[in-house]
Amino acid sequence: MGPSPFFALAGATADVQRIETALVDSVRTSDPYLNEIASHLIIAGGKRLRPLLTVVAAQVCGPSDPELRERSIQGGISCELVQTGSLYHDDVMDEAATRRGVETVNAKWGNLQAILAGDFLLSRASEIAASLGTEVAGLLARTIGRLCEGQIEELRHTYNTARPESSYMASISGKTASLYATAARIGGIVAGFDASLTDALTDYGEAYGIVFQIVDDLLDITSTDDQLGKPAGHDMVEGVYTLPVMRTLQAGGVPAMELLGLLGKTLDTAEREKALGIVRDNGGVASAFATAEEWSMRAIKACDVLPESAATDALRAAPAALVASVLL
Repeated sequence: MGPSPFFALAGATADVQRIETALVDSVRTSDPYLNEIASHLIIAGGKRLRPLLTVVAAQVCGPSDPELRERSIQGGISCELVQTGSLYHDDVMDEAATRRGVETVNAKWGNLQAILAGDFLLSRASEIAASLGTEVAGLLARTIGRLCEGQIEELRHTYNTARPESSYMASISGKTASLYATAARIGGIVAGFDASLTDALTDYGEAYGIVFQIVDDLLDITSTDDQLGKPAGHDMVEGVYTLPVMRTLQAGGVPAMELLGLLGKTLDTAEREKALGIVRDNGGVASAFATAEEWSMRAIKACDVLPESAATDALRAAPAALVASVLL
């Protein structure tokens, strides 16, 4: 995925660097060992889309003053810490060895340290949210719950070739879209917007998050190993059947039967390549791409309620930029 329009707007006001600095500061303690573990993935980098979304959302009525900008940065950081903490836990569950081009925390320090460090990041996120008021604190707590629900929904259907599409949508709404919705909503809350604007931002964030996850799932199918920095089709190997795979199965015919004969178990390299070829060549990618476009239009439509501003323009442009990153 290329640079987001969020980045262009926030970068012009130097908020990107403020976010990076504040993220590292947010996990600093008096214990050098914990500092190293807790900041490991933060230092490794990331797109910072969630905190950037919070900062941009807070500016839809015009540029924010320094105090509001700082509050929006802190609100966005609380979302980013939740995301990073969940990655620590995900890597333990997946037994992953690398993340963002570096060793995972579990690979470098062990599962116990990774779990506890992930918990530490969630606690810091909650602490920051509480400093912004009870509404933000309660919102973030509910969002952490939704992330867990979404992940559990995915886990309960691992290797299930009959997984219903409603389960997929419920899972990505919980594990991905909910945090984008919260990031956008926090921007509205800290800026003091009225309910109509704050709800529109929330709807935008939810739809944008759905687009983000469908695009991410498409890239796992359509990209090369070199482009991804890991083997393509990793989700299929792990038994997580995403929308392009599900749409291929739903289409029926010989390709669906061949794919069905491969799935339901761990795939070796040859099986993975064959399964990728079937999904790429038989309409599943195009069908999932069309759904991503539909959700992109929903996100853009949510902007109709927002006042005209540079921030609103950035919000409108961002979903299409995500969709454009998929090469059919």
